[in-house]
Amino acid sequence: MAASSPGEAKDALACGSFSFTLVDLSGGGTDAAELMECLKLHSGDSGPVIAVSDRAEDGLAGARFGVDAVLHKPLSLDELQQAIDKLVRPQAEALGPAPEQLGGRLRHEMELWRSPKMLEARQIIREAARVDVTVLVTGETGTGKELVARAIHHFSTRRAGPFVKVNCAAMPRELLESELFGYERGAFTGAHKLKIGKFESAHRGTIFLDEIGDLHSALQAKLLHVLQDGEFSRIGGKSTLSVDVRVLAATNQDLERAVAEGRFREDLYYRLNVIHVLVPPLRERAAEIPLLANYFVERYAKLYRRDGFRLPMSAMDRLTRHRYPGNVRELENLVKRMIVLDDPFMSRIALPDAAGNGGRSISPSLSTSESSAATLEPSLKEISRRASQAAERAAIAKTLEQTGWNRVRAARALRISYRALLYKIKQAGLNAERSSARSAL
Repeated sequence: MAASSPGEAKDALACGSFSFTLVDLSGGGTDAAELMECLKLHSGDSGPVIAVSDRAEDGLAGARFGVDAVLHKPLSLDELQQAIDKLVRPQAEALGPAPEQLGGRLRHEMELWRSPKMLEARQIIREAARVDVTVLVTGETGTGKELVARAIHHFSTRRAGPFVKVNCAAMPRELLESELFGYERGAFTGAHKLKIGKFESAHRGTIFLDEIGDLHSALQAKLLHVLQDGEFSRIGGKSTLSVDVRVLAATNQDLERAVAEGRFREDLYYRLNVIHVLVPPLRERAAEIPLLANYFVERYAKLYRRDGFRLPMSAMDRLTRHRYPGNVRELENLVKRMIVLDDPFMSRIALPDAAGNGGRSISPSLSTSESSAATLEPSLKEISRRASQAAERAAIAKTLEQTGWNRVRAARALRISYRALLYKIKQAGLNAERSSARSAL
């Protein structure tokens, strides 16, 4: 589409999004500053901006306006094609596999969901895909929460738009804020050019906020505003941007507990939890383990050029009896290791016995005594967690006794919210303990 003025460009951007935008800074008397400001306001729709000029000063102006590339006239088609390839293709690759390829893989993997809980999850996914609302996906690490999010996007009316993933636990607050919302040129030291945030990149598509439970409280407030109004400002920006984005979120944390303890905003929790998809751990759907194992063998044997690799019954039996603290991701990695090592009988890959021994894999590099210790003894982290829980329970019980079980006074003395105290009393089983003591009297 061609536009001869900033007004026409604005109208074009309002009607659709583009893979890239080519701007002639020296043609037709167009005011370059006005045109570039227009593009900045609609940068989520314009794609990378390539400026063309026959004057050196326009090249400097283009750099000042934050364009992605500046080319000079006379312009050859080869030069233009190289600029397009450099700017557009990486963005396409960042979006992941083509929808057709991804759709086939999603359907294949979802067909392996045979347990009642996963069949229920599959039905919720289908229903959620039809309605443009937020979805909260919960489950342990490695259960396949991202697969659920991708399936919801793929089966929705937004499937032609981008699917943008952000890991909220992967970076500190300041970096995450600029990653999500972008920033203006000069917003802070080192901000040499305008940066488009993930929300703008996901315009007319879906943004997947993984590990949402780790989101900083200040960003929780900003995310809530986006969910309510579909508007936000870049860091250092004065104008308000509007985006059309569906938000999917996932966490392995207990968000209700986080709300009770004041670590997660209650209003944001209910905004995210319009539809809830719970992905159960693999140990609760053991019937799917052989199906998943054979699927991973077929997939990675071809990838790693181990044609003919098969799992014998003895190996499948051991895989089925394993407890999988790392869930589907752990099973996938085990199969990868077997294929790479060409070890179908798992002679170099040790697993716990049928009893599970706590469900922990034993590294083959450990000695027998070390393996036994690793299997039978809890980790230092687990010991610390148990000690902390015991100390917290004792402190709460003592305070409740001192206040005659006046929960308001106890919460004030413990310096926690009343709601958090109720949650901790229930979690520690103190109500049941008090009832038993009364019965004994």
